[in-house]
Amino acid sequence: MKIIGVVGLPASGKGEFSRIANEMNIPVVIMGDVVRNAVRDAGLKMTDKNMGEMSRQLREGLGRDALAQLTISLIESRNSPVVLVDGIRSDGEVETFRSHFDDFVLVGIRSPFEIRARRLKSRGRSDDVTDEISLRSRDERELGWGLGAALEMSEYTLNNEGTIESFEGKVRDILKKIGSDR
Repeated sequence: MKIIGVVGLPASGKGEFSRIANEMNIPVVIMGDVVRNAVRDAGLKMTDKNMGEMSRQLREGLGRDALAQLTISLIESRNSPVVLVDGIRSDGEVETFRSHFDDFVLVGIRSPFEIRARRLKSRGRSDDVTDEISLRSRDERELGWGLGAALEMSEYTLNNEGTIESFEGKVRDILKKIGSDR
């Protein structure tokens, strides 16, 4: 089983990457869904603050790789030769996936702050921040979990600062390349 991990700051393009992979019949596991489920199970509203706090609690209880630990069974249940994992947030998660799966490849997505801020304002998810101060705070929180170190561990890096069509072409090319490396 080949596992393709995707890492990037909020609104860098991870969701679009996953959408395109799904269109290419690659099953997608979204790590944030583990946190969303925990927030729902706790009876909390789906806000950035609650998502961040739940992520912190999970990491505090299980370690920096908590979400990777909680996601492994979901990945394995896909029973597919290739699975995409969206939303890696730490170097600890990367290390856990690399030690658990023999064939793990990490793709980092980079996008300028200003572009990401515009995307968040128009995206409309209930757990999104909508102002630049909140986005900077969220970036700092996620970088504190080891997201920057995880980005540096990427075998492939995509810059997402142009049109959606341009990014889509890059994603399809990289997924075909990674898939053909089996």
